[in-house]
Amino acid sequence: MKVSSKGRLTSLLLMGIVFGCFVAFGQDAEAAEAVVEQQSAMEEIWEILYGGSIVNLLIWIGIFVTSFMTVIFAVNSFINVKSERIMPHVVIDGVQDALQQGDLDAVISTCDTNPSPLSSILRVAFNNIEDGYDVVQQAVASATDLESEKIMQKVNHLNVCGQIAPMLGLLGTVVGMVMAFDGLATTSGAAKTKVLARSISTALWTTCVGLLISVPALLFFTYFKNNATRLLLESEAKVLDLIKVLRNVEVE
Repeated sequence: MKVSSKGRLTSLLLMGIVFGCFVAFGQDAEAAEAVVEQQSAMEEIWEILYGGSIVNLLIWIGIFVTSFMTVIFAVNSFINVKSERIMPHVVIDGVQDALQQGDLDAVISTCDTNPSPLSSILRVAFNNIEDGYDVVQQAVASATDLESEKIMQKVNHLNVCGQIAPMLGLLGTVVGMVMAFDGLATTSGAAKTKVLARSISTALWTTCVGLLISVPALLFFTYFKNNATRLLLESEAKVLDLIKVLRNVEVE
């Protein structure tokens, strides 16, 4: 029995339609499964953040704010606590050239034009140059301490974040444990074990994230503190080295 070409074409079209339906159904099923997984993940994240208590949510907000501020303070320190910011070469070169020419007004002008910790220390040194070298040394030491305090006030923000983050994490864990034991009072049988395990797991997330914030914050604080101290000591030594040429010179 022969099959006409028209019948063959119809069969092929039917097979194509059926195959397309299977493919579309499979894609729809995969898309639906992906949506369900996404919703499940969102619910799990919300369960960790909320934890059945608005207090837990507020603690998480505090942790997120602390992490955001840690990033801001770290970036600010990266920008400001470096050699070119604290003791710029343009100031050093400008002051050296002015001293070689014996022009103290040019020295003051260079410091005023290029504000920096080194410029402030030099300004104090030359303001006291008429009182003798010993007085200048004391003035330079005091100015260095003042500049160090200004820089460390900003760097210390990292230390504050490093101290607050684990405290917030611990507080979140304590609140979570309270909620866990409170939940045990309303369950019975085998469900108690599941409720307790779930609640403790949720509660410990705050401590985990708090420590993840605290460790980098304290490492950054230590690094920038030591770097700032080193640069300011170098600035003090550089100022004394620059003005020693005026030690036995009469300043008018």
